[in-house]
Amino acid sequence: MIAEADVWNRFVSLLPDGEGHEVQVCWDIGEQEAGLDLLVGGLLEHQVAISETMRAEISVVAESWGVRRDIASRLLACRGDGLPGPIELVERPTTTPLANLPELADFLVVPWIRHSSGRLLTRAHVEEPWGDLSLIPEHYAVLASVQGPALRLFESFSAREALEALIHP
Repeated sequence: MIAEADVWNRFVSLLPDGEGHEVQVCWDIGEQEAGLDLLVGGLLEHQVAISETMRAEISVVAESWGVRRDIASRLLACRGDGLPGPIELVERPTTTPLANLPELADFLVVPWIRHSSGRLLTRAHVEEPWGDLSLIPEHYAVLASVQGPALRLFESFSAREALEALIHP
């Protein structure tokens, strides 16, 4: 498993030195949420081209720190490098939950990250009484394809492990 500090260092290296340093300071003092906001802001400001893999990794780390929803639209607006990669962030504002997944029948399952093999990392949310998704997913699931079946289920605190299972089955 890749240490989060190593992932964070790769994020920092994307930005010019001064801004990268600010993001690193956020990591060092335990303000990862602010660091992710600065990271995405810097990527946009400097029009840094990022790979789809990097976009997906940023989304997973943001999910782990509870700010994925806050940065999602800006992360999608970051310039891509135009190259195919092994994984791709597929969730968009218009993404609809999947249906017909018996293992996750009690949840709204949202496609999140797709592997080039067709496997799919999803988030399984409870539908709140007011119709929105729960803020924190109950599970992450790696599916064989959009139609399923679920190959592996992960608990709500295991976004990084679920990504690793998507990449390295």
